[in-house]
Amino acid sequence: MGLLQKAVDDGLFLYLGSDPNMKSSRQNPEHGVFLDFETLDSGDINSNRLRATLPNWEFYSHTPADEIADHIANAHVLLTNKCVLSRELLQSAPDLQLVVLAATGSNNVDLLAAADLGIAVCNIRNYATEAVAQHTITLMLNLLTGQPWYWQAVQQGDWSRARQFCLQQRPIRQAKGLNFGIIGAGFLGQRTGELAAALGMNVLWAERKGQVPRPGRVAFDFVISNADVLSLHCPLDDSTRNLINRETLRAMQPTALLLNTARGGIVNEADLANALRAGEIAGAGIDTLTQEPPPPAHVLLANDVPNLIVTPHNAWASRDSRQAAIEQLADVVKAFLAGNPLNLLIATN
Repeated sequence: MGLLQKAVDDGLFLYLGSDPNMKSSRQNPEHGVFLDFETLDSGDINSNRLRATLPNWEFYSHTPADEIADHIANAHVLLTNKCVLSRELLQSAPDLQLVVLAATGSNNVDLLAAADLGIAVCNIRNYATEAVAQHTITLMLNLLTGQPWYWQAVQQGDWSRARQFCLQQRPIRQAKGLNFGIIGAGFLGQRTGELAAALGMNVLWAERKGQVPRPGRVAFDFVISNADVLSLHCPLDDSTRNLINRETLRAMQPTALLLNTARGGIVNEADLANALRAGEIAGAGIDTLTQEPPPPAHVLLANDVPNLIVTPHNAWASRDSRQAAIEQLADVVKAFLAGNPLNLLIATN
């Protein structure tokens, strides 16, 4: 699955057979199911275009794992964001022709099983670029200026008790002139780099670990050791799992910041917690964890981990992004019905 996931996250698609519409030739799709609509809609989304793509739709706000089989039993088209679709579940839906992921990553679907069963799988892409880039820079600026901690100090009365007109309990750093290292040069990395450059930062594009730098890129180890801010925008696959670990964290500058708005598994979370406790890096802003929602005892939710901001995987979730996702889902379904699959990941065997 590592190679398949890499192809997906690199914006590629993989054909395992001839006709991507093998099942669609058997029966005109009429019945659609959205398993977890609540992941996109907070009561502020217009889904009319999507609902108009098929005669019949069932929109479930949430589907527990033990109810997926029942919900998809009669589906021709299936939409989901994060519900896990195993081979067994896909086999339980004999009329299923198309799975559309309301996300870019496809870790939650058995793509090989879909190919074997003649089920096309598509995703949506580049719908949250502005939101994620904005969130990444927001994390950085909060860490550089310490404002979350200053607000806490204000709430605790420190400002009211201060001898001077202002508080200067924590260092406040400016972004201009700092090195902004980026791992991952896709749409998200590119846009975040543009925003960092607009702040006067020096953007360093990291080459893949262990590879000779291509034009416009810098050796991985050089970026790790020279970045004042290191921002992750790469896919999670076998080559990037635990990419940021005890070794890489110790190679970073003690004044450096780490930002992760990509995937939780790219960072070894226990190693990050220990590095922050030991002062090996100056801070971290994290939007994704390996387990989501995280257990209360998650290593990065411990009260003694300093200089850490954790946001609940909502970097992408502006209303504009969620509406764009809905519109693109409608486009993907309509394209499949017209015989021209859009954003196709897996076809037939």
